[in-house]
Amino acid sequence: MSCIIDGHPVESAPRPGQCLRTFLRDQGVFGVKKGCDAGDCGACTVWLDGEPVHSCLLPAFRAEGRAVTTIQGLAEGDSLHPVQQAFLDSAGFQCGFCTAGMIMTVAALDEHQRADLPHALKNNLCRCTGYRAIADAIHGVTAAQDDVAGEACGASLRNPFGRDIVTGHAAYTMDVAMDGLLHLKVLRSPHAHARIRGIDRSAAAAMPGVVAIFTWEDVPRRLYSTATHEDHLVDPDDTYMLDDVVRFVGQRVAAVVAESEAVAAAACRALVVDYEPLPTVFDPEAAMLPDAPVLHERGVTGGSNVYARIRGEVGSVAEGFAEADVVQEATYSTSRVQHVHLETHGSIAWQDAEGRVHVRTSSQAPFIVRQKLSHVFAMAVHDLHVFTGRVGGGFGGKQEMITEDLCVLAALRTGRPVKWEYTREEQFTAATTRHQMTTRVKLGARRDGTLTAIELRVVSNTGAYGGHAGETLAAALGTPISAYRPAHKKADGAVVYTNIVPGGGFRGYGASQTTFAVESAIDDLARSLGLSPFAIRRRNMIRPTDWIESIWSETSDVGFGSYGLDQCLDLVEQALASGRGALRPEGPDWAEGTGVAMATLECGPPTEHRSGAEMSLTPDGGYHLAVGSTEMGNGSATAHRQIAAELLQCRAGQIGIAIADTDRTPYDTGTFASTGTVVAGQAVALTAAALRDSILDYASRHLQVDRAECRLEADAVVCGNHRVALADLHAAGTADGHRFLARRKAYLTPRTVAFNVQGIRLAVHRATGEVRILHSAHAADIGRPINPMQCRGQIDGAIGMAIGWALCENMVHDGAGRVVNPSLRNYRIPSFADIPASEVMFADTYDRIGPLGAKSQGECAINPVAPAIANALADATGVRFAHLPLTPDRIYDRLGAAAR
Repeated sequence: MSCIIDGHPVESAPRPGQCLRTFLRDQGVFGVKKGCDAGDCGACTVWLDGEPVHSCLLPAFRAEGRAVTTIQGLAEGDSLHPVQQAFLDSAGFQCGFCTAGMIMTVAALDEHQRADLPHALKNNLCRCTGYRAIADAIHGVTAAQDDVAGEACGASLRNPFGRDIVTGHAAYTMDVAMDGLLHLKVLRSPHAHARIRGIDRSAAAAMPGVVAIFTWEDVPRRLYSTATHEDHLVDPDDTYMLDDVVRFVGQRVAAVVAESEAVAAAACRALVVDYEPLPTVFDPEAAMLPDAPVLHERGVTGGSNVYARIRGEVGSVAEGFAEADVVQEATYSTSRVQHVHLETHGSIAWQDAEGRVHVRTSSQAPFIVRQKLSHVFAMAVHDLHVFTGRVGGGFGGKQEMITEDLCVLAALRTGRPVKWEYTREEQFTAATTRHQMTTRVKLGARRDGTLTAIELRVVSNTGAYGGHAGETLAAALGTPISAYRPAHKKADGAVVYTNIVPGGGFRGYGASQTTFAVESAIDDLARSLGLSPFAIRRRNMIRPTDWIESIWSETSDVGFGSYGLDQCLDLVEQALASGRGALRPEGPDWAEGTGVAMATLECGPPTEHRSGAEMSLTPDGGYHLAVGSTEMGNGSATAHRQIAAELLQCRAGQIGIAIADTDRTPYDTGTFASTGTVVAGQAVALTAAALRDSILDYASRHLQVDRAECRLEADAVVCGNHRVALADLHAAGTADGHRFLARRKAYLTPRTVAFNVQGIRLAVHRATGEVRILHSAHAADIGRPINPMQCRGQIDGAIGMAIGWALCENMVHDGAGRVVNPSLRNYRIPSFADIPASEVMFADTYDRIGPLGAKSQGECAINPVAPAIANALADATGVRFAHLPLTPDRIYDRLGAAAR
């Protein structure tokens, strides 16, 4: 076939049935991404003779004699296309995985289409940004500031990887070509619970191109947890690489390694498995009954399905309820949802000539993955090298080891590199999800609204395996009630095994589910007492002189490094009262309501978390920073450079950076639990300060000037009347044997607290249940924003994700435990049309614990959004909607029932 790709003639025959997306990637055009392979997400968008198409749907042979333009061919030489430049200047991306397709779509729009972006962008999805920054880029709203020496922190600087992202040259996990690459695919269980009596592999093994087949009999029999934490004891070792018992529909049964992905998939279908079906249980309440089938018989739960039960009480809730004039009690529940990071899980593993194993993976915690691989394969840690390329989103979903193990096994057994990339369907049926939780909230209060007691009962459905189960339950029980100050608090929670897709880490990490319940209950209490939602929160919210306490009386390391919750409430109340936002739609069936909710977040988990950084002065007078954090759109690399630049009084652009590589960077527990700034950022601050002191100490000695008279400038040291270029100082120091090198570690203690408040004004159609958000206002107390543009983008993205969770997202299982909507088309995350522009405001605080006054920013913003929406809906209708998602059919049914 002859065609033109990005201006270059290509002669190559596509494989039978091959789509244009994979054909382009076979030609080395890795800027064309796979988000779904179903035409649902737009990440693969290219131009065919100038017209945008989804290349995953187009047969490759249709490019015969035509011109294909990809993101890599859009720029003219070194000059970016105007749309690429606009996305760069407005930070119209975070992880950047969707950006190539988004830019190709936007660059083809005419003025009429630009006037109706909700329709024009309906086929392009973004999970990270909440679409505001994309709209800014399209409308020419530029937030980026110049990189000025000494003024890095607090400036909205461009992403250091931004140019590569907007030109399609950023290398994500699968964006490499390797000679001799094999492909791995997995046969998955059709049963929710079954014992494997045997697997006939003869037909599959006889297929041309099949290299190896692995079943439970061929893999190391070492139990582990897929969850990645510094302390592995917080997760149950309940998982085998391949097992002879399957516990959910979609669990691994066997792995096939072949010369092509198609052959591997066909060979999986050729395997014949003899299953012995076992009893199933899907409801966690039923799973706790004495006669329920026990899922794990190897002692994980001591003969029951309750993996963990957590209880705690401060004061006496019995006394608190006795003191109350009114008691409010209700049950709330949340849905099981998927992360939907557009880059699916995937790894590539190979063994080098010296026997070391290298793993390129899409992970939030490469160092912990290395430890787990060491355990599973009984290998020395130094024989394993785990690293990331650019990671296309995570949201907690990649705080797991779920592809690396089989790739390493296959690489060791075959002696060749092996790649395994999840399909979008596998993300729904075989990765992890947010834990579904049901929460009973009981509140006691005096007539003036003062809380006398809070009590929670939480049941968490962890699914078939227990990764993150205990830690998310602990966060669910403790976090939302720590925002309130009654003397009496109690919580009782259980996390339970069932035969559905496992739960895992997810943005908000357990606190989202119970914040929805507690904040809904607080509003119901306010309504029963005739108080405003703001008034009842101000009366009962934690204050800076209080002891931060949830349900455990033990002393903790959590304290107020700063306090801005009062400012956040004020900012949101003023915004909602301003009249800004859209007007209620015309017609008598539209009802309007306003809601608010607040959330608190301990900046980091209670378990151990540590990070290291290393910095050096380079011979050219620049700097190099190495830090083990993963960059997945969270902006940690940008923030780390700005922190270092502030301390070194240089431009952020003078600092080169290496990240997330067990060979090239110091140890880092992982980029999760809001630690990218407060732990890794602290390590960077300590390291940059140490390097600064090393430079100034040597300059003082070298120039024989008192140390107090020496200071750093952008590219020089000034000592008294002497000014020496950093490059010259490096040369002199090298000659003297001085090393301009520093390395420091940071540990997650003490921990500070961040706050978020969300306000919503919405309209609901009484006849159809349609909800329209008219005004969204969010205030965040994140300390000093290191990069305001980036912080705003993180919060916009969290709001967008939360709106999806509140209004539409829900993994639906049938009676046999199968996920019935395992596609973006049927699961439906928010598109551009679904997300309103939010007012994002920051409290004016400076944290004394976080690095350079900063606190966590990207996680807690998700927590108050769903309850604020639910509270606004209750305000509009007079009916409490206690179960997520708040879909039109559910609203219609409840309003109809209330009317009857």
